[in-house]
Amino acid sequence: MAKAKKEKDAEELNQEHYQLIILGSGPAGLSAALYAARAELKPLLLTGMELHGQVSLTYLIENYPGFPDGVGGSQLGEIMQKQAEKFGAQVLYETADYVDLSGSPYKINTYGKNFTASALIIATGALPNHLNVPGEKELTGKGVSYCATCDGWFFKDRRVVVVGGGDSALEEAIFITRFAASVKLVHRRSEFRGSALLQERARQNPKIELVLNHVITAIHGDQAVNAVTSKDVITGIETQIPTDGVFIFIGHKPNSSLFTNQLDMDANGYIRTNMKLETNVPGVFVAGEVADPDYRQVVTSAGMGAAAAIQADRYLNK
Repeated sequence: MAKAKKEKDAEELNQEHYQLIILGSGPAGLSAALYAARAELKPLLLTGMELHGQVSLTYLIENYPGFPDGVGGSQLGEIMQKQAEKFGAQVLYETADYVDLSGSPYKINTYGKNFTASALIIATGALPNHLNVPGEKELTGKGVSYCATCDGWFFKDRRVVVVGGGDSALEEAIFITRFAASVKLVHRRSEFRGSALLQERARQNPKIELVLNHVITAIHGDQAVNAVTSKDVITGIETQIPTDGVFIFIGHKPNSSLFTNQLDMDANGYIRTNMKLETNVPGVFVAGEVADPDYRQVVTSAGMGAAAAIQADRYLNK
């Protein structure tokens, strides 16, 4: 018993307490940090493995308000972090590897330090599923994209390949036809999983060519995408398709595993919230793509971060 007490005392001595801790350094987390810092909550933001989140991988963002000439994703992340730090947010380059929400204050442990918090904002984001084929990683941001709303405009009057068979792939393929000269929609099966209405719209669109029973096995290009290799899953024959861009829509995976069996989630792992971004645990709020399977935009994530910080401030001030 004495040994257990000593270990507990030592653990508590190693803990740092904050009114508010924010997990994630993408637009949602940084906006939350800014609003919380201006409310004098002195928040701590733990960046996670990917500094500034997915936005840092985007070469140019042209649909974020206030930047008429566009802004680089990594540059936007740096600006947002600097602004939050200016008002007193503390940004720590650590990744949470353990979170205990069983009682307040909540426990958040990293590899190097342990923390407690009276309130918590989860902004850990989501990651798009990848094809994991040669050339995909190297050409991401150079013709390989996971967001048509973000990057479709860059492919005006150019050839595009869209990969996927669900609603997202069908919607984005139809959306891209506003800009692209042609769209090849590649799906590994003979039938789509998306809704009948979207399938019909895709089939009727003169710019869309369906390439069924095919998978992409490689993406080619030096400084930019110029072709993909497509394999017929029935015959095994491979064909090279010239293209200027590859849009991949085979699903997203929210970064929510730390909160399994602690927070309510939907069947796909997205954390459930109410209209005020509150979870089923009092004082725990969520912002950004870890709770947003629909919009997945920089501006919507930033807005959710601001709202979550306002709600956290109200909670703490009770």
